[in-house]
Order: sequence, then C-alpha cells, then structure tokens
Amino acid sequence: MKKICDFIARWMGVLVLMMAVVSFLLSEPFSKIDTWLINPMLGLIMFGMGLTLNVSDFKVVFSRPKDVLIGCLAQFTIMPLMAWLLTKAFGLPADLALGVILVGCCPGGTASNVITYLAKGDLALSVGMTATSTLLAPLMTPFLTWLMAGTFVDVDAWGMLLSIVYVVIAPIVAGFLIQKYLPTFTKHAVAYLPAFSTLMITGVVGIIVGHNADKLMTGGLIVILVVVLHNLSGLALGYGLGRLLGLSHAKRAAISIEVGMQNSGLACSLATLHFASAPLATIPGAIFSVWHNISGALVAKGYGVKN
Repeated sequence: MKKICDFIARWMGVLVLMMAVVSFLLSEPFSKIDTWLINPMLGLIMFGMGLTLNVSDFKVVFSRPKDVLIGCLAQFTIMPLMAWLLTKAFGLPADLALGVILVGCCPGGTASNVITYLAKGDLALSVGMTATSTLLAPLMTPFLTWLMAGTFVDVDAWGMLLSIVYVVIAPIVAGFLIQKYLPTFTKHAVAYLPAFSTLMITGVVGIIVGHNADKLMTGGLIVILVVVLHNLSGLALGYGLGRLLGLSHAKRAAISIEVGMQNSGLACSLATLHFASAPLATIPGAIFSVWHNISGALVAKGYGVKN
C-alpha cells in the first residue's frame, strides 16, 4: 500500500493531466457529479494540511520573519497584479477576467510543498509561507478580488470571507487539533496524506473540467495562454525577487514555487458559490489546476539540477 501511495504522490502532475484529458473528452459522467462536492474535497485537502502542521512549522515565521514576509508579500502582490495586467493586455471579457483575478488573489496551493521538496528547495519556508498565506486568505483574497475586479463585477467580500473560513480555515484547525491530541492516529495517517491529497486534487480537477468542457471550448486558446503566462510569470518573478534580494537558491526556489502555484481549486469554488452570474469565471481556475501541476513538476527538476 505504501508503495502505491508513493507512486501516486510522485506522479501527481501526470495523474492530474490524465484526469483533465479524460474528463474533457468524456465529460458527461463527470458533469453529473454535483459541484457541491468540490467544497468538501477541498476541505479534506485542507484537513490533511492541518494534520501535517505542528508548532515547529510556525517557528520559521518567528525565527525567519524576513523570509516569510518577503514570500507572503510576493504571493499577494505578484499574482494579483499579473492577473490584472494580463486580463487588460489580452482584453479578456469580464467573466474570464474575473476567473483569472480570482486565481491570482488566492493563497498558495498545498501541492507547492511537495514540489518544493522535489526541487530541493527550502521546505520549511515553503510550509511556513503556505500556512501563513492560507491563514491570511480570508482577509486578503476577498479584499484583493474587490480591489481588482470590483469595478466590473459585484464582489461579496463578506460572503467570500465566510466561504474561505468554512472551506479552508476550519478544516486546517480541525486537522491541527487532531494532530496535537491524537498523535498516534496522525502518525499512521500522515504517510498516506500526499497520495490522498493527490487523489482529492485529481478528483476536483475532474469535476471542474467535466462541468466546464463546453466552456473550455468556448474560452479558446487565448485563456489557456493567459493562464500559462500567469503561472510562469509568478514562478519567474518569485525566483527573480529572491535573487534580487540575495537569497540562497533554496529560498528562491521555495518562493518561486509558492508564488507560482495557487490554490486554484479554491478559486473555482469561490467562482461557483459567489459569481453564478459569471459562469465562465470557473474556466481559468480549471485550466490553472491542470497546468500548474505540470509546470511545477518541470521547474522542480530544473531547480533540483541547479541545487
């Protein structure tokens, strides 16, 4: 079983891509799965993240506050700004622009920690950044979305805040408490969490792509190009910022991956829950969910060689 789980975790990018292709070509069975399942699945991913967190993971925030501050500032400036600039540069319609901005305003994705590990980056910094940006998300994501998209769409910032608390913060806190008070259970469960998270992410991608297969065709190559550029700009600018500040390669890799890999599943969930009047807003998140796992696997190999 452990070997199977290791295999699943190691080939996460390939599995996500395969699921995306299958759910796009054979969308009918996936489109029958209710989208309300996305939130519980994201919650399970966040719960798993909570199980892996302990007090020592937050020590990096206090022992190396400069590194974490740089990373989080990069997270909540580079990706939202690049999202806004790209939507303007390519003249995306309001629905699609909103989707790109939502992705940009979300915190780092949990897969970034796995990719940072594979890239031989600063794993402690990556975990600390993910935890910190996720805890800041209930405030930062609604505020930044309102700031970037409030001029052309009605943004329910309070509703978004509550959704993030329910879907992200509460499961993390629950996992953290179980890890603290049920260490024996946690010790056995943690070994299987990477594979479990991979399966949950793959399932979320399948549901999102299956429900949006027709819209993905409508969106065209231009949206794919914008999403790819958005992700690559986050990876490149994150690394460039670290280099500009004289950080080590391991820290640059962690910041690059953390900035470039977003919690795009959360973006899709928020688009579904709060922007029903903009049905195409889920498309960028669906594409990003697939692409950033592919690009993450590629940069992990590249950064690993440099190290």
